[in-house]
Amino acid sequence: MTTLPQHPPEGTGRLRPSAAVARAARALTAAGVGPARVEAELLAAYVLGVPRGRLALADDLTGDQADRLDELVRRRADREPLQHLTGLAGFRHLELAVGPGVFVPRPETELLAGWGVEQARGRPDPLVVDLCSGSGAIALAVAQELPNARVIAVERSPAALAWLRRNAAERVAAGGRPIEVVEADVTAPDLLADLVGRVDVLLCNPPYVPVDVVVSPEVAGHDPAEAVFGGTDGLAVIRPVITRAAALLRPGGAFGVEHDDTHGAAVPGLLAEDGRFADVTERLDLTGRPRYATASRRADGQQAPVGPAWQTDSS
Repeated sequence: MTTLPQHPPEGTGRLRPSAAVARAARALTAAGVGPARVEAELLAAYVLGVPRGRLALADDLTGDQADRLDELVRRRADREPLQHLTGLAGFRHLELAVGPGVFVPRPETELLAGWGVEQARGRPDPLVVDLCSGSGAIALAVAQELPNARVIAVERSPAALAWLRRNAAERVAAGGRPIEVVEADVTAPDLLADLVGRVDVLLCNPPYVPVDVVVSPEVAGHDPAEAVFGGTDGLAVIRPVITRAAALLRPGGAFGVEHDDTHGAAVPGLLAEDGRFADVTERLDLTGRPRYATASRRADGQQAPVGPAWQTDSS
C-alpha cells in the first residue's frame, strides 16, 4: 500500500502556498479585512517574490517565509494598509512606491487619469499639470501613456514630495519620460504664474473629505490627514483650485477634479458659477457614485455672465 506524502503541519517545515494563503485568508476574514482571499494571495506572493498569477507554481514557503507572512497578516489585521506592507500601489499600468507620509492612490482615481489622457491625446506636445500630485500617480500615468506630453506634478508636503521624486526617478531609470516636480501650495493665487493661459489639461485629486466624516481605519491611521480632509465641507482646496485652473488653462483646455461622493452637485455648481468653463459634466465611478467633475475652458477665453448648465455622465 502506497501512502501519499503528507504536507508538513502548519508552523513546521515548509508550507505550500495554497496552505499559506488559506491560513492568511482565515485570519484576515476573522479581522474583517477583505477581500481576504485576494489580500492573502498578494501578501503570500510578495513574501515569495513572485507575481500573484504564478503563486500556484511557486516553491513552498520556508519556515522564515511563513513567519514573515504571519507577521504581515497580523499587521494587515491591525488595519495597516496592504500597500504599506508591500511598499507598492498599482495604478493603471504602473506600480508606485508608497508608504508613510503619502496618500495611497485609489482605483477610482484611475478614471480621472484616463479621462485626462484622452483629453490630451491628439494635442500636439500637450502640457499637462497634476495638482496635489502625492505619489505622482496621475502625472506618471499620463507621462507613460503620452510620451509626447510635458507633465508637471505639483505637491506641497515634504513627505509626499520624497515619494513623488522617488517614483519619478524610478520611472526615468526604467526608460520612462521625465516629469517636472514643483513644490508649491495649489491654493496659492500665483501658482505656476509662468504657465497662465498655456496648460492643455489640468487634473487634480485634492483632499476633499469633510472633516466630520468618519473614514476607514486604514485612512485614519495611515493616510496623511492633509491629503484626505478638505475643511468643513470638503471644498476648501477645490474652490481655489477651480479659480486657478481657469487662469492656467488655454482656451479649450480641459479640467478634471476628483471629489467626495457627496459633492455631485456642489463641484459642478462651482464650475458653472465661475463662468469661465463650458461643458461642465459630473462623472460617476464604477459603482455609480459621483466621483469627479470635468469642464473645458471657454474657447473664447472669456467669462460667461451666467454659469452654464451641467450634466451628469456615467463615463
